[in-house]
This record gives sequence, C-alpha cells and structure tokens, in this order.
Amino acid sequence: MANRHLSRSIVLQTLFEWDFNGNNNSAIPEIMTRDIEEFASGAGDDDFMKALAVGVASKRKELDKIIEKAAPDWPLDKIANVDRNVLRIGLYELLFSDRTQVPAKVAINEAIELAKTYGGGTSGKFINGVLGAVYKELGEPGKDEESKRKKKNMLEVPYEEMPIEKLVGAVVYAKDGSSLYLGLVHDVFGKWTLSKGHTVEGESDTDAVKRKVLEEMGANVKNVFDKLGENEYIATHPIEGKVRKQVIYYMAEAEYRELRLGNSGGLDDAKWFRLSEILDLNFYDDILPIVTKALNILASKK
Repeated sequence: MANRHLSRSIVLQTLFEWDFNGNNNSAIPEIMTRDIEEFASGAGDDDFMKALAVGVASKRKELDKIIEKAAPDWPLDKIANVDRNVLRIGLYELLFSDRTQVPAKVAINEAIELAKTYGGGTSGKFINGVLGAVYKELGEPGKDEESKRKKKNMLEVPYEEMPIEKLVGAVVYAKDGSSLYLGLVHDVFGKWTLSKGHTVEGESDTDAVKRKVLEEMGANVKNVFDKLGENEYIATHPIEGKVRKQVIYYMAEAEYRELRLGNSGGLDDAKWFRLSEILDLNFYDDILPIVTKALNILASKK
C-alpha cells in the first residue's frame, strides 16, 4: 500500500492553498496535480489524494459546522490555516470514509501527526481535543456514506446481544439564599443535559456522581440521594458498533458557586438555571422526565 501519511500531507498542502485563496473548489485538481508532481511524484496514490481533497472541499460547510460546535471557544477564522484543514481532513475521514479502509482511530491519529508535523507547538493537543470530542459523542450516527457492510452488520446485532455500559448521572441543584438552581451541561448537539459518566472499579454510585460532576462542571457535591430513575439509549461506537448505555440518575446537592466546564469530550458549556427557566430549555426526550421529577422534589422542599 502507498504511504498514506505522505498522501495526507500532500492533501493538507493542497487544502492549505485552496483555503488561503478563498475555497475555490474548481482549483483543487490543478493545485493537487502540481503538489503531487513536486512532492510525491511516483507515489502511486493519486486517486486517494484527489478523492480526499475533493471530498473535504465538497463537505466543507458541514465539517466547519461540526468544528464550530466542538470548539466553541475558537471561531473558525481564528484557527490557524493548517489546524483548520487538518481538522477538516480528520473529520472527513472519521465521518465519511469507509470504516474498513480508514478505522476511526487511524483517522484521528493521522490528523494528530499531521498537526504535530506542520502545525504549531499546541496543534496536536488541539486537534486531539476536538476530534476526541466528536469521536466520543458523535461516533458514526447514521451517515449515508457509512460503509454499507458495517452498517448492515450493526443492524443485524440483536438488541439482547449488544454490549451494555453502566453509567450514573445526576440532577445537580444548589441553594443561594432562598433561590434554587439546577446545574446543567450543554453538548455539541445543542442540548442541555445532565452530568453523567462511568463508574470505576470499586467505586460507589455516590462517589462516581461526585467525581463526575466535579470533572464536568466543577461543582462540589455535598449530598447524593433520591434515585430519580433509569434510562437506556443505544449509542453507535465507531469501532465496536452499537452499545446499550444504561444510566441511573440521582439527586445531587452541590455548593452554589461559579461553574467551570471541564475537559469532558462533547460538552461546550455548564451553567446554573433558576427553576422557572428549566422547562424552556432544549432537552433530550429521555432526560426531560428525569428533570421534571427532580423539579417536583425540589418544589416540595421549598
């Protein structure tokens, strides 16, 4: 097989020039031909390079929207040209390539290596953070371009045979004087949701809730109580396929202080809300009943 790392480097050079000169898609073939002749003559991977460059250019608007959600603190025009196009390449391969040809981890690792080679001192870490967030939260959810064979295999896995992951989560609340607030996290899909995560071996649900809330929103939980309920959803893992995620939710009382968003992938905000503001927010359907039950409990305490 041809040296795909070299091929991706040529694609990056082509996209760099394409981006610098105003994203004229019709210029891609000419730039690509020139770059191949100058830097990779005889590499024997021309079709792959051309397909990748044209693919990224054709999906630019979609890819850029994902970057903006996954890296909200970095306006697209403020991201360095190299980093911006490395992200486009990595996302394109992660989301639109045939998984049998480009496994998700290969797409991410190749992008990180490109960033380390051609970007700045922190580029690799930045690319890793953005693509890692998309990898964890976005996966491969029903993209038309997904490998038909893999998609078929996933659909054929019976529900009862899917692997199960156990998680815990919490409706976090705090008191400030006579006012009550709920602490929520916001994800890259535009939804307000509850802090949740896996337990580690030997850890109780209570300790896991305290740890995860501190990690994701910087809140110190004082008390965990009242099991609010459980829900289950099916997530598509880019490597392992479909997974049943089962979450137990609790009430968690925390100190009222400024929230600090952690480094958990896929989240872009953490905020306190007054109880009167909660039901106007955009929640996932399976989260709303949990939140509503918590609101009723808190209302009875006032």
